[in-house]
Amino acid sequence: MSRMGKPSLNREPAFSGDGIHVSKAELIALERRCSRRYLSSRRAARSALAGAHESKFRGRGVDFLESRHYLPGDDIRNMDWRVTARTGKPHTKIFQEERERPVILVVDRNPSMFFATRGQLKTVMAAKIATALAWTAARRGDRSGAVIYGGGVHHELRPRGGRRGVLRMIQQLERWCNPGNLPQQRDPLAASLQRLRNVVRPGSLVVILSDFYRLDEDCNRHISRLSQHNDLVGCQLLDPLEIEMPAGVFPVTDGENSRSLDTRNRQLRRNMLVREQQHQAVPANLFRKNGARWMQVLTTDDPLSAIERGLGISLRG
Repeated sequence: MSRMGKPSLNREPAFSGDGIHVSKAELIALERRCSRRYLSSRRAARSALAGAHESKFRGRGVDFLESRHYLPGDDIRNMDWRVTARTGKPHTKIFQEERERPVILVVDRNPSMFFATRGQLKTVMAAKIATALAWTAARRGDRSGAVIYGGGVHHELRPRGGRRGVLRMIQQLERWCNPGNLPQQRDPLAASLQRLRNVVRPGSLVVILSDFYRLDEDCNRHISRLSQHNDLVGCQLLDPLEIEMPAGVFPVTDGENSRSLDTRNRQLRRNMLVREQQHQAVPANLFRKNGARWMQVLTTDDPLSAIERGLGISLRG
């Protein structure tokens, strides 16, 4: 686990909401806290006149990078006719260009995300982090969009700039990440990543907010392709119980049914710890081996402090 992305069990801030419901007012209030924050890029632009980021954007520019399959919406003036003739399939040229960077927030709403023993539900934390990143992007002049998936839902918001774009995202987060729309089925991440690849513009910052319980073999292929042409970040949402299992008898409920979880058995705690360590290690290794960034956030963390620690957001006067 990287030092930058490591969560702290000692941090337990006060929350203005109830920790269960995604509040539109609470998400809008994050704008003020984000007003002095700056979302860094891995590489700074060479010229302020050319844009804020020297990104992996594929468009018209100066430096040719490679050719790839033509996608709907690509500029036909960049067609690579030689590769197209050789392969029999349309290809377009890709260039390095300095310009604004779209920010895409992928928010998991599968049943396991509606869970917490302390702090706030994972869905609430995911909504806060997504909104904070959107406010920070809007301040810098970048556009932000979202993909909300899980529980039979795949809702896409194409990137839009300004305050109106963030408010549009907040409205959908409130709609889909509240317990009133509690999902029953579990959807794999790979299906949403495949659809995301068809709509995300190269050079985007893509942040996936999930507990990553729904990984499958196809995720590796999609994460690899996304990280080739975008700044990809995996953000794992965890409850403190998933980091350290105490001994005791605990009531557990899904809102309708209640049971007791007895963790006084030492072997049971050991088995649960081993399983949980694997649950955290598998997605971390998957993102890192593909050159993507990785961070973990606890349900007891302050969302802005967490993204400062994990994504390089710094205070600016």
